Amino acid sequence: MTPEPETPNRDIHECEITQPTSLTDARGRLNRNAVGWMRRPLLDTSGIDGHRTWGRNKRWEYWCVMTPTHIMAATVSSIDYAGVHEVWVFDRETHESIGHGATVPLGRGVVLPASLGNGPASAEAGPLTIEITDTDAAATRLRARAPRVRFDVIAETPPGHECLGVVVPWSDTRFQYTVKDVARPASGTLVIDDVRYDVPAGRSWAVLDHGRGRWPYDVRWNWGAGSGESNGHTIGIQIGGQWTVGTGSTENAFLLDGRLHKISQELRWQYDAQNYGEPWRITGDDIDLTFEPFYNKTSRTNLGVVTARTDQCFGTYSGWFRDADGEATEFTGIEGWAEDVHNRW
Repeated sequence: MTPEPETPNRDIHECEITQPTSLTDARGRLNRNAVGWMRRPLLDTSGIDGHRTWGRNKRWEYWCVMTPTHIMAATVSSIDYAGVHEVWVFDRETHESIGHGATVPLGRGVVLPASLGNGPASAEAGPLTIEITDTDAAATRLRARAPRVRFDVIAETPPGHECLGVVVPWSDTRFQYTVKDVARPASGTLVIDDVRYDVPAGRSWAVLDHGRGRWPYDVRWNWGAGSGESNGHTIGIQIGGQWTVGTGSTENAFLLDGRLHKISQELRWQYDAQNYGEPWRITGDDIDLTFEPFYNKTSRTNLGVVTARTDQCFGTYSGWFRDADGEATEFTGIEGWAEDVHNRW
C-alpha cells in the first residue's frame, strides 16, 4: 500500500482569490498575491510563455470525456523543449485502446492561449490534429483526429457552474496554476474505423485539466476526478495528492449541483502500487471515497534525462462528502479516474 501524506487530515489555511490577477510579477517570478484557490479562472498566465524564462515552463490543455460506451481524451502541451500531444480512445465493451502520441521538438506548431479562455488551443503533428475552441454558447468544442479515430464533442458550461483553480507554490521560481473543471455535460460524435458512435447528452461528461507553471524536475502526484449523477444530484469529484504536500495549497474539492466546496486538507491515498486494479481508498475529515477500477491506462517513457511513469485507472467512485455547514451527501456510481504519476521532466 502507498504511504500516507506527511500531514494527513490537517487543516490548511487557503486564501480564496476573488479578483483577477497575474500569476507572475514583473520579473517573471511567482506573484504571491495569486497564491490561493478560486471558483472560476481568474489568473493572467501570459508570463508563462517560454520567452522570459525557458526550460521549466509547462503548459497544457487536457480533456477527457467519458460516455456509456467509450472514453476519449486529447492533450495539447508544451514543455518548452518539446510539444507533447495525444489522442486516445477506449472501447469500454471490448477494452480496445487506440492511442496516438506525438512529440514535436521545441513545440513547433503548438497553439496555446496565454490565459484560459483567451483563445483556442491546437496541435498538428502528421496525422494527429487537435482543436479546442470556446463557442458563443458557454461551451467548449473538442475536435480531434488520428489514424482510425476522430471525435467532435461539445462540453457545456451550465449556468452557475463552478470549477477549481489553485496555485501551488513550491518557491518563487517553481509554481503551478491548475484549473480542474469537472462534471461538464458533453454531447457529440465519435468515429472509429468509419463507424459512428453517439456521445449521448445527459449520460456523457467532460473534464478539463488546464495547467500553466514552472515545475521542479522530479515530481510525483495523484489525481482523481469524477463526474455524474446520483440521488438526484450532479456530483463532481476533484482530488489530488503528493505534489502539493508542504506547499500550503491543495487541489481537493467536490462539486454539488454546480457549486464548488473546497477541502483544505491533504487526503489519505491508499492503493496497491503492485496491483492498481484493486480498490483505492481516499479519505479525509470531510470526504470518504472508494474507487473501483475497471481499466488501467499505463504509459512509460524513458529518454534518459526525461522519464515518465503513469498509471491512470478508470473506474467508479462511491462514498460521501461533507460541506462547510456539516451536511453530508452520499453517492454511488460516479465514473472517473484515479492516477499515480512519477515524472522526471
